[in-house]
Amino acid sequence: MKKKAIISILSNQKLNKEEAIEVVTPGEFYKEDNKYFAVYDETEISGMEGTTTTLQIFPDKLSLVRVGTTSAKMDFERNNQCVTLYNTPYGVLEMKIDTNELKINVNDEGGEVFINYNMVIAGQTVQNTELNIKIKS
Repeated sequence: MKKKAIISILSNQKLNKEEAIEVVTPGEFYKEDNKYFAVYDETEISGMEGTTTTLQIFPDKLSLVRVGTTSAKMDFERNNQCVTLYNTPYGVLEMKIDTNELKINVNDEGGEVFINYNMVIAGQTVQNTELNIKIKS
């Protein structure tokens, strides 16, 4: 059964915590096939208006799927590399993600996910990033 939820995503690059970006948005939260889903629409503030983001939360993995004006599928799984294409209105970028740390504490009421990962976009410098996701249904 889908429930209304408040989804908070705090993202910061580890070297520069002053520039943390936090998005708090309404969405939906539900469980299906032994995994949780948190779904929300991106806004103009995120620069991805017209995009729907779905977080698929497994016991030991999180998949972030974006569909719309921006599209991508990013898998975060400890000690695993994900290579994906990030499609934006301005072009396509190759993105590599190496997950260093993943903590998932989610149940039927919501919960929290913490991810620390290294990301390289289009061969640029490695960016160490942390994501803190909170879901309240």
